[in-house]
Amino acid sequence: MILGDTPRRQRVTKLVSWGHWFALSNILIAIVIASIYVFNSPIPDTGLGLLYLFSNWFSHIAFLTFMGFILFVLPLCYLVPNVRVVKGLSSVFAAVGLALLAFDALLYNKHGLHLSLGSAEVIRSETQNAMANFSWQQWSFLGLLFLVWLSFQLMMANALWKRIERFQKQRIGLPILSFFVLCFVSSHGSHIWADANLYQPIIKQDDMFPLSYPATAKTLMSKYGLLDYQSYQRRKELQLDSQFNHVTYPSAPVYCGINDRASLVLLVGTEPSQLGHLSSALALRQHSLHFDIAADQTSARFSVLYGLPSLYQRALQGQKPVPLDLAQKLGLPTFIYSAQALPQGVQGLNKDWSSFFNAVSEDGPKLAIAFVNDEQMNLLLGGDLHKHSQLLITQMRPNQRVGLLSSMPLASNVSSHEDLLPTLMGMLGCNAPTNNYSTGQSLLTPERSWLISNNNGKLVLLDDQQRVEIDPQGNFKSFDLHSDEQNSNGLNMSRLSQAIKHLSRFAEHK
Repeated sequence: MILGDTPRRQRVTKLVSWGHWFALSNILIAIVIASIYVFNSPIPDTGLGLLYLFSNWFSHIAFLTFMGFILFVLPLCYLVPNVRVVKGLSSVFAAVGLALLAFDALLYNKHGLHLSLGSAEVIRSETQNAMANFSWQQWSFLGLLFLVWLSFQLMMANALWKRIERFQKQRIGLPILSFFVLCFVSSHGSHIWADANLYQPIIKQDDMFPLSYPATAKTLMSKYGLLDYQSYQRRKELQLDSQFNHVTYPSAPVYCGINDRASLVLLVGTEPSQLGHLSSALALRQHSLHFDIAADQTSARFSVLYGLPSLYQRALQGQKPVPLDLAQKLGLPTFIYSAQALPQGVQGLNKDWSSFFNAVSEDGPKLAIAFVNDEQMNLLLGGDLHKHSQLLITQMRPNQRVGLLSSMPLASNVSSHEDLLPTLMGMLGCNAPTNNYSTGQSLLTPERSWLISNNNGKLVLLDDQQRVEIDPQGNFKSFDLHSDEQNSNGLNMSRLSQAIKHLSRFAEHK
């Protein structure tokens, strides 16, 4: 007995064929949207890194989109073989999915995060103010934008349905499938090799795309005895311990006006004395959550003068700090005092003690930074300095909480020496984005409730509640910020990913 195709079976077959073409169209659109990840990340400077980038870009985005087809569209073709219903619901799924991809790409570009349950709290805290400030016109525009996008999906679905017989005659399915499978296999194979050899042009792309879990050498090759895991860990530690040798500083031009009549003085004590007695004597405000995260005083001086962690110290030794250079070029007398060696880039601003003392004591515009002992600090503060100048006073005590006193009210956020230079620029009235020249932030108008820095190869992540130290092997310890006692809190990987992207924002990783 010969069984012919029933009308239902023919309709289902046609819907499934249409679904494949609809999925392919959205794969191409998704690849275009995913270019936001690619063009806002450092481009690999090797041919192998570029080959991996493109193969991973095409195969991973195609895989995510096709999985959406498998999970949402294909079941509809069999369960609800109604053409209008399938096209309508498939268009809605596609519009929502690609909108989420676009939102994730913009989120990654700005904060270094992907949409996930783990990042929900971080996303909420980062976007709460922005969402609250949206007017009804802006919400209406977003709604209209989504309706336009949904309409485009519906039109594309109808156009494909009308031409499905013509498309079915095309024999391009196998070549397209072979291309994406080849990209998928080559990208994962390349990543296994790169992970085994710690090949950074490939490894550094691990977090570029959402829901990306590339195959690794330590989980695959070590299982079959093809990788010396201890040697792998030692080599990985050495790489994580290295400094950034090639940087883009500033990350964007710094343009702003300043108050060239202002008088600002930053004093940094080099001895472990307490500063609390100065608060009442000079009527200064005390900031209680300020930390010196640097491993030593040399690193601390660099962080104060450049607003950057010591990871950048080697690369920027001969370059002037952009804010200090800007202030000087805009006519504000700018000078530094330090009895110890300073980075080569600021040696032209360094004065001897006598010249510095006389210049600071005068009532006139200036931006002065001094690294002084207790005797020198008492000499400076014993006169009228606090009457004609705005002051910031702190100290260097490596890896400890330190005092911070200010003539102006500062936010209560946790802070470090990397925040001092942006704060000075804020006090001068400069409104240039601090992200262009520093990993710190102005304590007059802080944008984050956390900070990240490094200390002898360790990453140090602080928020208002805890201090987390992560060693090069990925082990971490968490301490209560107020009692300094170790606790058992877990590591927020989304926050860590966001923080590392912020920390390495100037690095080229060559």
